[in-house]
This record gives sequence, C-alpha cells and structure tokens, in this order.
Amino acid sequence: MGWVESLQHAIDYMEAHMEEPVTIEEIAKEANSSVFHFQRTFAILTDCSVAEYLRRRRLTLAAQELSATDQKIIDIAYKYGYDTPEAFSKAFRRQHGVTPSDARKNLGELQSFNRLAIQVNLKGADPMKYRIVEKESFQAIGVKREFSLQGGENLSGIPDMWMEMNQDGTSDAIAKLQSGEINGLLGICANFEDGTTMDYWIAAESAQAVPEGFQQVEIPASKWGVFEVHGAMPDAMPKVWKQIFAEWFPSNQYENAGTAELEVYPAGDAYSEEYVSEIWIPLKRKQ
Repeated sequence: MGWVESLQHAIDYMEAHMEEPVTIEEIAKEANSSVFHFQRTFAILTDCSVAEYLRRRRLTLAAQELSATDQKIIDIAYKYGYDTPEAFSKAFRRQHGVTPSDARKNLGELQSFNRLAIQVNLKGADPMKYRIVEKESFQAIGVKREFSLQGGENLSGIPDMWMEMNQDGTSDAIAKLQSGEINGLLGICANFEDGTTMDYWIAAESAQAVPEGFQQVEIPASKWGVFEVHGAMPDAMPKVWKQIFAEWFPSNQYENAGTAELEVYPAGDAYSEEYVSEIWIPLKRKQ
C-alpha cells in the first residue's frame, strides 16, 4: 500500500472513531508511519493538524445532529468527547459562531468541515527545481528547543522561536559561525523518533568551537533531496513542502529516510519575491 493510500486509510480510521477517544499513535499506526511523519505529512497536505481535523469534524457532526435529531445537547456533547456542556458550548460557538441551543432552533449559519479525501496531483504543472546530494555527516552550531508534537504545539512554537531569535540578534550571531558547505541559517527538525516530542534547531553548519550559550548537533551522512524555494517568506516555504509531498514523492523512487530535515535560509531579503531558499530532505529508496 502506497503512502497516499496509507494516509487515506488513516483518515478513514479517524472518521470511523469520531464517537470515541482515539490517540495519534493509533492513527499513525493505521498509516504505517511514525507519529511525527504522519502529523507532518497530514499538516502539509491539509493545512490542518490532526487534532484540529478531529475537533472540526466532531463539531460538524454535532451540529448536524442538533439540527436533525431530538437528542439532548448534553448527550451530544459527551458523544463527541466533551466532559461538560460548558466546554462543548465554548468549542461549538468558536467554530460555528452560534450556541448549541441556537443550532437546535436553526438560528444562524453553521460551518461544515467535510470529510477529507486525499487527491494527489501527479501532473507536475509547476516545475520543481531539485538536485540529489550525497553529503557526509557534519556539525551544526546553534540554539535548540524541544517542542511537543501533541496538539500542534510544534507548528505554532517554531515560527515564534524564529521571531524571537531574529528580534534579539541570536540569528545574526549564529550566521557568523557558518563555515561549512551549506550557506545560510538552518532550521533543523531532529529527534522525533519517539513520536511525542521533537528538537528544533536554528543553527549553521560550522566546524568552529562551540561558543558559550550555543550547542552543537551532528547531522548524519545522507542522500539528500535539495529543493529550491523561490519567493517571499513565510508563504513560499509551505507551498514547496506541499508540492514535494503531493507531487514529487508519489512520482519518485525515493521516500523520506526519517532522519533530520533542513530548511536553508541564505542571507538576503527573505521577504522579497526574488529570494531563493532550500529544503533538504533525507532520502532512501522505496521498498
């Protein structure tokens, strides 16, 4: 079963368990994937975290039942995982803009988030520039933070980390340490094997001594797919990530090797449409 079919299988599993607790570990297992890579692939292709998808779908189903049945509001709340009517009402209003009682009376409009069906474009209408690179292990120096993979904490925390490092001058200090082949600041995702947390580094390839206040990480030897990213941040990078997973991987003989991934940000105006950055993904041959 290919990874596209595996992802759809996991979505079908979620849909079959909307009325009962389900863990991200169980969902990722249905896709024959690690928790990290399942969550990452899902978020890249859908612009939505797994937790957010479950929440939106459950509140959509709850709204349908409020409109079409005579079930008590409290029973519907419990059915879709809310321990109290207050928690259910708060979440319901945040999504739909009306209270459960209003929905029962057909007052106001409701937001419907429909079941996902993964569709992959294999036409490659937008050309992708990439190269395959063999690179020995190397050292990078920078700043590391650990993020939880639960509830999308990593998805919101990493942009905040970049903003903080850019504002306080840490990014500039790291850039001055660069002395390796990869020219630019690195955003490194690493140590996500346990499926609950990940390390994120803002770093630079460097063989220098580690200055006080910084740490060193070793990036293992790998065959890398290096993809060019053209355009202004922050929009250009997610667009190419999606293209890689939706177009390049399904039509190629490689798959993600599961080790550290890199985003490379060279010096320059990152908010210019002329800016060119890179995504480095470790590769292995498909089984």
